[in-house]
Amino acid sequence: MRRFILTLILTGVMVMFLNAQDYKTDLGLRFGNGAGITVKHFITDKSAFEGFLFSKWHGFDITGLYEIHDQAFEEDNLRWFYGFGAHIGFYDGDYVKWGEPGYAYNVFGVDGIIGIEYSFTEAPINIGIDLKPALNFVEYAGLWVDFGMSVRYIF
Repeated sequence: MRRFILTLILTGVMVMFLNAQDYKTDLGLRFGNGAGITVKHFITDKSAFEGFLFSKWHGFDITGLYEIHDQAFEEDNLRWFYGFGAHIGFYDGDYVKWGEPGYAYNVFGVDGIIGIEYSFTEAPINIGIDLKPALNFVEYAGLWVDFGMSVRYIF
């Protein structure tokens, strides 16, 4: 909770002192089933690669996605997006409800994503919400659905 409050305070300070700009890359925090870092880099005006590094269940998860972005509701700063990718994760079975105590889980699977994000004109910040389903194939097979929120600095 302290990290979330600190993130809100830092975002507010940046909004007060910085000006908006066109950008190709953004970097920030994502909150969902886990908390972590997100980085997105546009390779064209409408396509981007995004990566997540999450900490959860006394382990971590790395996700890479290819995304297509387009303007939403005829608003210049509002974009919706969808995409696909893959993830790999490493978790401690002592800290997951579905795990076996004393066992370390290594998972691999595919991901999808759909969401919407808004970039502020007053500051180089964007916020987004998304739905990210994931299907594990290795170790703990199953479908996971993650609803997340991101706050990013754009440059």
